[in-house]
Amino acid sequence: MTRPSPDISIGIDFGTTNTVMAVAERGKPVRSITWPHSGEIEDVYRSVLCFERHDIDRVLTVATTGGPYAIERYLGSVSETRFIQSFKSHIASAVFRDTRIFSTRFLFEDLLATFFGLVLEDSGDQVPRGAAIVAGRPVAFAGGNPDEGLAHRRYDAAYAKAGLVRPTYVYEPVGAAYYYAQRLEKDATILVGDFGGGTSDFSILRFERCNGALRAVPLGHAGIGIAGDSFDYRIINAVVSPRLGKGSQYRSMGQVMEVPAHYYANFARWHQLALLKSAENRRELDKLMKIALKPELIARLIEVIENDWGFAVYRAVSAAKMALSSQPKTLFSFRMGDIVIEQDITTAQFEGWIADDLARIDATVDDLFRREGLTPAAIDRVFLTGGTSYIPAVRRLFAHRFGAEKLDSGGQFESIAHGLALIGLEQDRSAWEVAAPPPAR
Repeated sequence: MTRPSPDISIGIDFGTTNTVMAVAERGKPVRSITWPHSGEIEDVYRSVLCFERHDIDRVLTVATTGGPYAIERYLGSVSETRFIQSFKSHIASAVFRDTRIFSTRFLFEDLLATFFGLVLEDSGDQVPRGAAIVAGRPVAFAGGNPDEGLAHRRYDAAYAKAGLVRPTYVYEPVGAAYYYAQRLEKDATILVGDFGGGTSDFSILRFERCNGALRAVPLGHAGIGIAGDSFDYRIINAVVSPRLGKGSQYRSMGQVMEVPAHYYANFARWHQLALLKSAENRRELDKLMKIALKPELIARLIEVIENDWGFAVYRAVSAAKMALSSQPKTLFSFRMGDIVIEQDITTAQFEGWIADDLARIDATVDDLFRREGLTPAAIDRVFLTGGTSYIPAVRRLFAHRFGAEKLDSGGQFESIAHGLALIGLEQDRSAWEVAAPPPAR
């Protein structure tokens, strides 16, 4: 294998919601990889896949697209499709071994390699071959019992299958910290909070300049599998699921019981949504509809699942969250087919729904400072990045703890990838690298 060039590197921020890539060349400004779409140039590539089935003269072919092209294909297709989003949340899950897409079995690493391959293919000739690769990873992986070693093995396999050299792995908030540190005019201790779709990750680093070189001493890292997708779950649970049968009842053997909640738990989590579209689930829901006291609600749930309208729900939720970041009330609106769900949501309601999530994020930061023996006074600047950092309640957590004057933000989408690419130009990346866990015995 060709030795990577020391003068050019690629930073890859594979996120739960978006993927961003950047290229750093020694002596030149770092630049984002871009993707042309619908007359626009986009510098984020949505972390989604669309598999579109065509059956022509009994010959089955499957067209696969990613990013904005997958969304376009999914929304405009008249053929059968499988749309997959937030699949990064499965990367450390031993439960998710594989899935069948039409007649083909995909291991998780096959899905990820397919995605990486499309990211590269759709970028044209912007990605230089032979460059060093620095890839981000969360401090804490999403899921109830994440297997960090499994996640690293899957990353390695996917990058290799996509034809990329084995990357150096760096915590995502460390990449953001390195990006932010470029603007520092004096030595400083920084807390970075990276709020993505699947995880919220934190790193504390001391940055110092010596003879023009930027040096960093990592002081501590922490993370939790709560972030934007968790907040989405709260909106769906409160506004959407009740209109699709959550909390309704059915009659069986003379008893009246509540419709099983697990359908709605899976429905409200983007990475689980595609798993609901199975023959077994459809049979169960058909039986449930026949004995439900409000069968029309179960019929709506079936309609949303069968028509793959989960992405339409996602867009409605995202629009509501964005609106609530700047105004005290918004109208949640979802309209597909005959289903109309509209409800006013106030900022106070939303913050009430996510209060437990915010408390757990706050406790994670508490534990980090307690573990490392630090106090908020030791922090010079707090850099918040990632889409979820726009939510006012999230920002208030850090303003209350550190003071609003210490808070800074910017580059919500490109900061991690740019920082990772710049780290790739370091002669010694060992201070930044996260070593893979030893194989399980």
